[in-house]
Amino acid sequence: MQVTSSVREPLITGGKTLKDVTHDVSRQVEGKPTLGWILGLLVAVGVLLLGSLALVATLWEGIGMWGLNKTVGWAWDITNFVWWVGIGHAGTLISAVLLLFRQKWRMAINRAAEAMTIFAVICAAMFPVIHMGRPWLGAYWALPLPNTFGSLWVNFNSPLLWDVFAISTYFSVSLVFWYIGLIPDFATIRDRATGLRRTIYGALSFGWDGAAKTWSRYESVALILAGLATPLVLSVHTIVSFDFATSVIPGWHTTIFPPYFVAGAIFSGFAMVLTLMIITRKLFKLEDYITIGHIELMNIVIIITGSIVGIAYITEFFIAWYSGVAAEQYAFMNRAFGPYAWAYWSMMTCNVISPQLFWFKKIRTSIVATFALSIVVNIGMWFERFVIIVTSLHRDYLPSSWAMFYPTISDVGVYLFTFGLFFTLFLLFAKFFPVINMAEVKSIVKSSSEKVNK
Repeated sequence: MQVTSSVREPLITGGKTLKDVTHDVSRQVEGKPTLGWILGLLVAVGVLLLGSLALVATLWEGIGMWGLNKTVGWAWDITNFVWWVGIGHAGTLISAVLLLFRQKWRMAINRAAEAMTIFAVICAAMFPVIHMGRPWLGAYWALPLPNTFGSLWVNFNSPLLWDVFAISTYFSVSLVFWYIGLIPDFATIRDRATGLRRTIYGALSFGWDGAAKTWSRYESVALILAGLATPLVLSVHTIVSFDFATSVIPGWHTTIFPPYFVAGAIFSGFAMVLTLMIITRKLFKLEDYITIGHIELMNIVIIITGSIVGIAYITEFFIAWYSGVAAEQYAFMNRAFGPYAWAYWSMMTCNVISPQLFWFKKIRTSIVATFALSIVVNIGMWFERFVIIVTSLHRDYLPSSWAMFYPTISDVGVYLFTFGLFFTLFLLFAKFFPVINMAEVKSIVKSSSEKVNK
């Protein structure tokens, strides 16, 4: 029996030439801002300014402005911290892991995913600093300072300190990886520009000359950085999960947290990439580069990671029952049927049920459905972190100390501040930097001479 394999859809549609790629990607950097971009930036800056009022009030008055109490000492702050770190996870997976596996479909989306990673980590890093209350008096003590600063050293046994090293390493490698990839494209824009713009992009391109030796070194560095970044995909959120797993609090003290957190981070990160990519492809008319095929592949990753997360939820309940520990069993029953049951079932609906809709190709390839479900997934992942943190704390061994957590306007405002900051930075990046990696996309586009010969 003869079997003929179907021809794959091209990664880049519209019969683009190398010149078309340069023009289509560079025009959003060189041209005037579009109305959609201006409106988006105004909304983002407005949210940023509104949230800054809550941030300033928190720094001025202290974290007593938040809804924390003696029982629930961690709530929205650590929830938002873990959520933003998770958002930044997909960038490293797309740029590093898929590069090592030679997945060409990553080429049109890796630049924006890497930028998303950097901006999300900046937002995440804010929360531990704000939670110090008066960070200007001692934020630097989170670093291992030399003895000339005094004899006070950090506690190297604390997973909170491990977070400092993990996230700073993650941020540094991601930033270098992102910028190295930008250099050839900066040189392309430099060569098309005049005046001050040429000077600026000339400085940003570090004297890139496009020689064969330069390209060889560029590719070598990219592979080395990908090799360094790949372990970070597993290590960063593993270490973040240790904030909880190394404690002895029922609901936290569990060995399933590291893989569970990593899968959840990739799950939420891909959802945010989809949200941003769908907006970007429409705003800058990049439908031929960020295609339905890209969206479908990312949705498949969401199905897989969402299913892993769902299995982790079920496993948690099984282990709590199998352990025979009454406190552990109560912690999970309280999650599902206690006063925060609405948050738990919202999490289950958004994270376990909604991604299963992507099994249907019609939904998986629908722009509107994908956009809506990507937002639903990230709402669910925020609820996951909230459920893990607050429901494990608000009822402990002593019923007289049981308490509820109610967020204040300052809690919500600081969260809105990070949203405004994230989207402001992303919109500025999308306007002034090439949002698609021209150099890599050109490697999968037929040259104009080949097109003419046909």
